[in-house]
Amino acid sequence: MKISELAERCGVPATTLRFYESAGLLPADRTAAGYRAYGEDAVDRLAFIGAAKHLGLPLAEIGELLAVWEGGACHEVKADLRPRIAARLDESEHRVAELTAFTASLHAALEHLDALPDRAGPCDSGCAFGGPLVRPAADPVDETPAPHSQAAEQQPERWRSAPVACSLAGDSITERVRQWHQVLDGADRSAITDGTRLTLPADRAGAVAELAAAEQQCCPFFDFLLHFDDHCLHFEVRAPADGAGLLADLFGAAA
Repeated sequence: MKISELAERCGVPATTLRFYESAGLLPADRTAAGYRAYGEDAVDRLAFIGAAKHLGLPLAEIGELLAVWEGGACHEVKADLRPRIAARLDESEHRVAELTAFTASLHAALEHLDALPDRAGPCDSGCAFGGPLVRPAADPVDETPAPHSQAAEQQPERWRSAPVACSLAGDSITERVRQWHQVLDGADRSAITDGTRLTLPADRAGAVAELAAAEQQCCPFFDFLLHFDDHCLHFEVRAPADGAGLLADLFGAAA
């Protein structure tokens, strides 16, 4: 079958199929005219890749697992997969704890906003937000990389090495794009290193944070940062160079 036929049958974009081929996960034959051609085994292979991606496995590990799946017995696949799932579970529980703390900070920030009086004068120190996840309004945004430290080693920028591919397909992709466009409607955009900064009303913080958490489950190559400045929310999105096109499609190009 042709790449367009495989894409339609499995609900995986053709661009993702080409990426899987370049990554060594989905080999394709070539017709005399040079077009890609796939057999029925490609459908099962894509299903296996999709299942592995939904478990959060990076493409390098999926490639290793595919080698066992192709030539080994079922119990060998199970033995190879179990420690990988356990490792992803540890990471997921850590992210849940971080997101819970971040959600609490957002609630506190909104409560602080609601409690502030509507003054005609300029902001002062009493307007600033506290907490490690929300920057004070008086502090400028620092775009310089943080110095190398033990903390940086413990929390590497995983998005830079994550595969540039989305695990969603079909209607799920369409719905996710619609949700992003709705919540980001009217945002001011400006370019930053590796991405885009969008400025929105602060009352959209909860919806933005919820979507960002969901997005990192299917597209771990995106990096998100939220901070507050007076009554505005600055939402920063970064991606590796290979994901720049997807970033622009989903979040809009900077002015």
